[in-house]
Amino acid sequence: MLSIKLKMVGRKGQRTFRVIVQEAKAKVRGKFVEDLGWYNPHSNAFEVKKERVLYWLGVGAKPSETVRQILKKLQVDWKGRK
Repeated sequence: MLSIKLKMVGRKGQRTFRVIVQEAKAKVRGKFVEDLGWYNPHSNAFEVKKERVLYWLGVGAKPSETVRQILKKLQVDWKGRK
């Protein structure tokens, strides 16, 4: 089963996150299927490819809790998906 989650990148104290599609049981530092965007918690800024997120939600990928909050800000309807 696929999951949409955050992958931590950057130096200590300057962490940012990549929004990725990955197997739910895989390690976060492991291989991932696709990179969908980024999220900066320090400035609360993010950029996500909305059409690709909708595609992955359509094929059954489940977002993590933090990614759900980002999708709410992006106004993506993830609840009605498979």
